[in-house]
Amino acid sequence: MTPSRTPPRIVCLTMNPSVDLATETERVVPTHKLRCSDTLHDAGGGGINVARVLTRLGGRCTALCPTGGSSGQWLERRMRDEGLESVFLPIADETRVSFTVHEHSTGAEFRFVMPGPHLSEAEWMACLTYLEGLTDFPALLVASGSLPPGVPTDFYARLARLCRQRGARLVVDASGPALTAALAEGVFLFKPNLKELAELSGRALETPGEWQAAARQLVVEGRSEIVALTLGHLGALAD
Repeated sequence: MTPSRTPPRIVCLTMNPSVDLATETERVVPTHKLRCSDTLHDAGGGGINVARVLTRLGGRCTALCPTGGSSGQWLERRMRDEGLESVFLPIADETRVSFTVHEHSTGAEFRFVMPGPHLSEAEWMACLTYLEGLTDFPALLVASGSLPPGVPTDFYARLARLCRQRGARLVVDASGPALTAALAEGVFLFKPNLKELAELSGRALETPGEWQAAARQLVVEGRSEIVALTLGHLGALAD
């Protein structure tokens, strides 16, 4: 009989978590009051979503995020109610609230995403300090989502260096300058969509062959060991 193995510990970092509100109205029109259905509330943010799925699948996972204000308190309570093992780092500003409106008559979805709270240098540094101080460093660190105002664009790159020093693997799901800086350091896996992959490659990608070649080039250049390209309704491609 093969002895059971403990799954590797995973930390899912969400630097810009949110309280996600969702509702529905018959039609979205300007100026007029829109009568909406009951509002659904959820704890949102890339790393929190990953932690939620991993926890449901039985993985050893800890969600890490900065939270502040009354919305941050609600987020903490909701995550605890969901049974998510979590660490919350206090900030002065309010955790953001974002909302989605589904238009019943057309099936269209309108998503309103807020920039998030401004983090001071001490607040975003506290996230790095917490990770640096872990004696039981995670085998896998997942950093997912946008960076809130005040956090430098090289934040994920700093995580990449830390993971390399501690023998861990970094998974990044981000975009723009923060992603570019992280890839310059090298990561284990990142998850672009087709638009983001095209921006990184500097050319239009029109065929599956071009998609795969662009992803493989990033691997060859040492920017990521694995590229997981998401393609919407077409599924995903990993290289």
